Amino acid sequence: QVQLVESGGGSVQAGGSLRLSCAASVYTYSSYCMGWFRQTPGKEREGVAVTKGTSRYVADSVKARFIISQDTAKNTLYLQMNSLTPEDPGLYYCAAYSRRVGPCSTSPRGFTFWGQGTPVTVSS
Repeated sequence: QVQLVESGGGSVQAGGSLRLSCAASVYTYSSYCMGWFRQTPGKEREGVAVTKGTSRYVADSVKARFIISQDTAKNTLYLQMNSLTPEDPGLYYCAAYSRRVGPCSTSPRGFTFWGQGTPVTVSS
C-alpha cells in the first residue's frame, strides 16, 4: 500500500501561481505512475498531469501553464500551476499505481492509491 498526502492548495487571484505537493510513503520515481487529478462538483474526475521517471503527460488545457515534477530524495510529487484561471479550481488529488513497464494511464480509473485532495480556488 502507498500513502499519499497532498498539500499546497489555497486561493489565488487569476494569473497567480500555486505549487501542490504530494508526499508518498515509498520511492515512486521509476516504478509508479504518479498523477494529479481534479474534481469539481457535477463533473467526473479528470487527469491533469501524470509522470513516471522522465515521462510526463499534461492535459492540453493546462499544458502551457502547469508543470509536473518529482523530488526523488523526498518521495514527493509536485504540480506547479502558473497563470491560474477561473477554469482551474477544484479539489486536486494526488494518485499513484505501480507500473514498471509501459506508459502510464492518464485516466483516474487506472490509479489505485489516492490522497485526500487539496482544494484550489481562483478569484477574478
